[in-house]
Amino acid sequence: MKPTSEPVSTRTEELRSFAFLAAVMAPVLTGVLIVSYGFLVWIYQMLISGPPHA
Repeated sequence: MKPTSEPVSTRTEELRSFAFLAAVMAPVLTGVLIVSYGFLVWIYQMLISGPPHA
């Protein structure tokens, strides 16, 4: 087998990656999904259905 020059992932790196994903990326992606859904509803109402009727 050929030795690789890449270091093996350590537990610290994995914990740091998990913390970044859990504390930063999850809320950011959630916000992007909510904003995207709101934008799509707004575009739909503007182009197709109009404002909701009471």
